[in-house]
Amino acid sequence: MAQEVKSAAIWLLLLLQSSAIVLSERTRDKIYQPIIGASCFRRLNGTHQTGCSSTYSGSVGVLHLINLEADLEFLISSPPSPPYAPLIPPHLFTRANLLRLKEAGPRIISVVLLINRPKKMSQFSHELNCPNQYSGLKLDNRSETVTCDTTNVGNTWNRWGTGLLHEDFPFPIYYIADAEEIEKLENCFEKFNNFDYASHALRSLCAVEVKSFMSAAVNSEVCMRRTNFINNLGGSKYCDPLEGRNVYATLYPRNSPENLEANAARSVNANEKFIIVSCRLDTTSMFDGLGLGAMDSLLSLATLTQVAHMLRLLLPAQSTLPDPKRNVLFVAFNGESYDYIGSQRFVYDIEHLAFPTRSTLSTPISFENIEFMLDIGTLDDIGNIKLHTLTSTPLAQQLLQKLNRYAKSPRYGFNVNIESNVGYQIPPTSAQSFLRRETKFPALILNAVPGNKYYHSIYDDLDNVAFIYANTSEDFTILADINDKKYFDSDSLQMKVRNVSSIVAMTLYETLTGKQYQGNEVANSILADEFFYCYLQSSDCPLFKASSYPNSPAGLPLPPMRYISVLGGSQESSGWTYRLLGYLLSHPEPNVPKENCSQLPLFYFAGINGTGECRRTTQNFTSALSPAFLIEDYDWRSGQYSTWTESTWSQFSARIFLRPSNVHEITTLSIGIVVFIISFCLIYIISSRWEVLFEDVPASNAALPPPTAC
Repeated sequence: MAQEVKSAAIWLLLLLQSSAIVLSERTRDKIYQPIIGASCFRRLNGTHQTGCSSTYSGSVGVLHLINLEADLEFLISSPPSPPYAPLIPPHLFTRANLLRLKEAGPRIISVVLLINRPKKMSQFSHELNCPNQYSGLKLDNRSETVTCDTTNVGNTWNRWGTGLLHEDFPFPIYYIADAEEIEKLENCFEKFNNFDYASHALRSLCAVEVKSFMSAAVNSEVCMRRTNFINNLGGSKYCDPLEGRNVYATLYPRNSPENLEANAARSVNANEKFIIVSCRLDTTSMFDGLGLGAMDSLLSLATLTQVAHMLRLLLPAQSTLPDPKRNVLFVAFNGESYDYIGSQRFVYDIEHLAFPTRSTLSTPISFENIEFMLDIGTLDDIGNIKLHTLTSTPLAQQLLQKLNRYAKSPRYGFNVNIESNVGYQIPPTSAQSFLRRETKFPALILNAVPGNKYYHSIYDDLDNVAFIYANTSEDFTILADINDKKYFDSDSLQMKVRNVSSIVAMTLYETLTGKQYQGNEVANSILADEFFYCYLQSSDCPLFKASSYPNSPAGLPLPPMRYISVLGGSQESSGWTYRLLGYLLSHPEPNVPKENCSQLPLFYFAGINGTGECRRTTQNFTSALSPAFLIEDYDWRSGQYSTWTESTWSQFSARIFLRPSNVHEITTLSIGIVVFIISFCLIYIISSRWEVLFEDVPASNAALPPPTAC
C-alpha cells in the first residue's frame, strides 16, 4: 500500500510539473511575439571592426515609427522613455541619420529596425564611394588605391555609396522584409505607443528585443590571436577568416600531366598559353544571408558563362588552331567584395606554382603562360562599355578594334558602344590584384559606366535589372539565330546580355582562329533567361537541374546565397556555378556507360531532358582564402593582402512585447523587497520562539517508555 501511495505521488508531481511547463510556454507566447527578419553582423579586418552587435543578453528598445526627419529629431533631442528602437524606411536609412543615431548612443537608441517600405527610395548603397579602397593598385607607398579619387565623389565608381557597410554600430540593426511582420510592428506601435508621449514613462509600451551578440572585437589580429589561444585549450572560436572557392574551367582539356611524386618539384609547360576571361562570383550586403548582387556582379557572371558556352560550340578542335597550345581559362573569383580575396589568392598560388593543385594531375601555370587577361567588370549600362587599360598597347588597340567590329556591325545590330579608357582610373575588379603585382601585366577590363544606385545592398535584385522570367521551356543548350527575337524585346535584360556576350565571344573566336567570325549564330537569350531565373528567383530551376546528377534533390525555391561566407558556411553559389560551367563547357562521351562515368574529368549530368549523359569536363575549384592566413607572422597592418574575418555568434532573434513602465518596475521591485523583508522577519521570529509557539507539541522522545530497573 505504501509503495502504491509513493508511485501515485510521483505521478502527481510529474503531472504538475508538465502542466507548469505548458502553462509557462503559453504565458511566454502571450507575452512575446517573434519577428522574422535578418540581422546586421560584425566583420573585422587588420585595423578595424565593422557591423553591429547587441548586448550579451539582448538589446531592448521601445518601438517608434519614423516617417519624417522630424520623428528622428524627436527621438534624439527629447526622448520621453528611452531607450528606443526606431522603425526606419529605406529612404531615411541614410549615412547622416545613422551616424546621428550612433552618436546618440545606446542609452537613447538601443536597436534600429529597417522596414521594407521602398516606395520613396531612390538610391540605397552601403558600400564606399571607392570599393576596395585600400587594396587596389597603389603607387608611391600610398595607403589608398590610385584607381579612384575619394576627393571627387562624382567621379568615383560608386558615387551613391554611404559607406555604412564599413561602420561600426553600438546597437543591432535588424531588417524586416515581410509585409505582415511590418504590419505587426506598426499595429503594436499605434496601439500602445503613438499617443500621449508625455505619459510614456508612466505606462507600458510596445518594445522589441533583438539578440545578435557578436563574439569578436577590435580587429582580425586580436580576434585570431584569441581564437588560436582558446582553441589550444579546447574552447570555441571568436571569428573565422572569410573563405570560399573560386570556380575555373578551361575551354579545351589540358594535356600536360603532372609528375605524380608528392615531393617532386613542380615544373611549368612553357608551350602552354592561356587567355584568362574572368569575373566576380560574390556580392555582399549589410544583412546576413541577403543580397543578390543582380547588377553589381551577376550580369558579368552571366556574360562569362554565355561567352564560354558560345566558344565551346563554335570553335574547332584545339589541334586545328593556328597555335594548338592556346587555351582559354575562365575564372569566377570569390570574395572580391572584401579586398579581392579570390584573385589575391589566385595570384599568390601562381607565384608559388600552386595553381592548379597537384590533385588535378596537371602541370602548374605561371605568369609566363598567360597571354592576356580580359576581366569582365560591372555592366550597369550594357550599351555603354569601356575597355580599360593602364597603358595603350598594340594588344589593347587590336582587341578594341575587334570588339567594335562586331559591336557596331549592322549585320548583327547589337548597337553597343565600346570606348577605350587608358590610365589609372580603372574599375575595382579582379584585374587589380594582377596589376598590383606587376603594372605591365596585360590586363584589359570591360566595364560599363557606373549607374547602379543599389550597389552592395539588399535592393540590388531582379527589380533593379528589370528581369521578367519568360519560362519558354525551350532548348537553352544551343546557339540562337541572329534574327530570332521571338520571346524578348531588344531592350530586355536577356537580349542585352546576349548582345554583349556575343561580341566578346566573337572577338575571342577571331583571336584564337585568326579569322573573322562570319556566322549567323549568336548567344542564346533563352540561356540568359534561365540563368537569371536560377540566380535571382529559385535554385529549383531547369538550368541547375540539367547541370546536376540525374534525380538529385531539387534546389531550394530560393536564389543561392552569393556571400563568400566562412569555412563550413554556405557555398551555394560556387557549387552551382561549378556544375553550370562544367555542363556548358563539357564534351559528350556517348560511348562511356554510366557506371564508368564517376570520376573527374568525366561527369554524369542529367542534361536538358533529365535522362542522363556522360560528359568530359574541365571545371574545378581553387581556394579563395587570403594568403594573410597562410603566412606565418603576417603583418596585419601592411595592407598587402585581405585580412577580413567574420565574428561568430550564437543566435539571431527578435521579438516584441509590452515593456512595463519605470513606475511599474519600481513598484514591483519595492513590493518584492518588502515581501522578502517581512518573510525574513517572520522566519526569524518563528525560529527564535519555537518553544513558546509550539509548547504543546510532544518532544521527539515522548513516546519512548521509561527505563526499567535492573
